[in-house]
Amino acid sequence: MKLKEKAQIMDAEGIRRALTRMAHEIIERNKGVENLALIGIRRRGVPLAVRLAALILEIEGREVPVGSLDITLYRDDLTQLSYQPLVYRTEVDFPVTGKRVVLVDDVIYTGRTVRAALDALMDLGRPAVIQLAVLVDRGHRELPIRADFVGKNVPTSRKEVIEVHIREIDGDERVVISERVE
Repeated sequence: MKLKEKAQIMDAEGIRRALTRMAHEIIERNKGVENLALIGIRRRGVPLAVRLAALILEIEGREVPVGSLDITLYRDDLTQLSYQPLVYRTEVDFPVTGKRVVLVDDVIYTGRTVRAALDALMDLGRPAVIQLAVLVDRGHRELPIRADFVGKNVPTSRKEVIEVHIREIDGDERVVISERVE
């Protein structure tokens, strides 16, 4: 599938501002950081969770634990992905039972990734609350799932793709709308 970039919707500064606002909203909604944990959904959700945790530390002066969740084996389209899908490690070095967990991802689209993440998270324990933070909400939900914290809402067509470039993974920092080209 070839993609043609249509427009940049966030630059590095826009991403930083969105994450800063989201960090403040997470603190406010949870009345502080007591019993709070962030878990990034692999791949791009992990560095975003780490950045949110750093911003929360800067704002509140307290660290919150950060983990990473691999949802590959929980996906409902696993057989469509690849004959042998890449499986990464889930790294959650703290108990999730009783915690206020914020799942972090780059983009929410159909809601299926989040559903898989909820299943994977519940296999680790029983959190008191699960909230969802996403950098971009592009609409087109297929499941009754919504984000609690959103960096930017971007209405899209189904032909369009949101590409999030994160410095830690991609070497650059921006969010673009691209279109599938035949």
